[in-house]
Amino acid sequence: MSDDPAELAEQVSAVLRHLVLLLRRTVAGQPVTSQQYAVLGSLEPGPRRMTELAEEHAVQLPTMTVQINRLEDAGLVARGSDRADARVRTVELTDEGRVRLLAVRQARIAHLSRELAALTDEERAALAVALPALAKLGRT
Repeated sequence: MSDDPAELAEQVSAVLRHLVLLLRRTVAGQPVTSQQYAVLGSLEPGPRRMTELAEEHAVQLPTMTVQINRLEDAGLVARGSDRADARVRTVELTDEGRVRLLAVRQARIAHLSRELAALTDEERAALAVALPALAKLGRT
C-alpha cells in the first residue's frame, strides 16, 4: 500500500465502489431504489428541508422533488412546514418509512456480515482499525 495520497485515493475509490454495489444488491428488485433508501436514511434524525436534502445528495432540487414525490406516493415520507418559516416545505419519514428503512438496513447488515465472516480474523481486525480513519473522510 502506498503513502501517496493520489494512489491511495484511487484504491479507496475502487474499494468503496465495490462495497456500494454490494450493498445495493441487497435491495435490487424492490420498488424503492437504493438512492431513495439513502434519502430515507437522511430523514431518520428528523424533518429536513428539500434544499438540504438536494445538497446532501448532490442533486438539483427538481431531481430531489421527483424522488420525494415517489416516496410520498409510496407512503414512506410526508411533507410538512418549517415552524420557523411557514413558506418552507419540509419532509419527514412516516412510520412505514421507518419500518422499511430498518428492514433494508437489517438486510444490508446481514449480507455484509456474511461477507465479513468469510474474511480471516486478521483481515477483520485490519478493517476495524481502518474504520476511524475512513469515518473522517469528507468530514474535514
